[in-house]
Amino acid sequence: MKIIKNTILGVVFLSTLQVVSQEILTKKEALKITLENNFGIKIANNNLEVAKNNKSIYNTGFLPTAAISSGANYRNDNQTINRQDGTSTSVDGAVTKSYNASLSLNYTIFDGLGRKYNYQQLKETYNLTELQARETIENTYLQLFTSYFQIARLSENKENLNEALLISKQRLQRAKYQYEYGQSTKLELLNAEVDVNNDNIAFINANQLLNNAKRGLNVILGTEKETNYNVETQVEFDNIMNFADLLQKTLTNNSALKQNEKNIAISEFNVKINQSNYLPSLGLNTSYGWNKSENPATSFLAASSSNGLNAGLSLSWSLFDGGSTKTRVANAKIALDNQQILLEQQKVTIQNNLKNTWDNYQNQLFIISAQEKNVLTTQNNFDRSKERYKLGQITSIEY
Repeated sequence: MKIIKNTILGVVFLSTLQVVSQEILTKKEALKITLENNFGIKIANNNLEVAKNNKSIYNTGFLPTAAISSGANYRNDNQTINRQDGTSTSVDGAVTKSYNASLSLNYTIFDGLGRKYNYQQLKETYNLTELQARETIENTYLQLFTSYFQIARLSENKENLNEALLISKQRLQRAKYQYEYGQSTKLELLNAEVDVNNDNIAFINANQLLNNAKRGLNVILGTEKETNYNVETQVEFDNIMNFADLLQKTLTNNSALKQNEKNIAISEFNVKINQSNYLPSLGLNTSYGWNKSENPATSFLAASSSNGLNAGLSLSWSLFDGGSTKTRVANAKIALDNQQILLEQQKVTIQNNLKNTWDNYQNQLFIISAQEKNVLTTQNNFDRSKERYKLGQITSIEY
């Protein structure tokens, strides 16, 4: 009796230890881990950094360019010169040396407003990338909670199957006793064994599906977390939402719509950038240079040096480029029109999807309310059947 008591205590202790060892992954913790580690979100943030660099003033052409150049030349050759008076001079190993250095500065004063529109377009591209990163995060949230609640559903299903397995084992034990005392047939015993095996298989399969779902969640979390954890299974449903408010918020905040609006703005600037080729461009160039040369005896000058400042303006205007600018402007306008059409299409699609989702949500709220009542009725029916089975009023199969 003492051994049995100690065994029972040991089983209870191990069961308690197993429950304690399984940590609870809350929805808040899952969100935090996903934001820090999810691979897609990391890539989206890196793309945002690239867009931030591209919209910098250093990438617009508004700043001047400066350069320093220098050089040195050495020449050694044999030279012969013939003069008008008939005399000549020959020098072997005539050495010529020259040196130069310069600092140049170039700046485009006016380029037909192309830089201005390009800078504004880069800003809108950055805003577009921000919205794309936001959409990535939103889609990741959707994947996260879809996987999270799938695990919650599979966890509940596993518990239900485990309870069914325990009931089947109790049936089998009772069927064995009844068969041994001649109160039932071999058929009922075999049926009970089959039910235990089927319930055991169903429980093992459910456990495998649960572990697979947890590994899938780990991919979204971006971690190598062990599958030995539980999730929250309690869910509170919001019944106070209003469809009109949801529709207004959706049309105002939907990231896909906002992205299309940014694409329209980018297309508008693209039209203006191409139209800027119709205007002239004006540039400024200036440089300060130093030159020095050392000449051989055959040269008129033994040496020379110079330094000074050079500056100039350049004006260019393409009067006719074969119609390429006109073609680009026309195509840019068509692309802008397509973006506006896509925006209207997206609005219709999103409103339709929202309506379908809203109706489905309302239907599911009604179904869950009806199912809760069914659970109470079924539980009561099960309890009564269990008592009748113990009293021998129904068969094992009926139970």
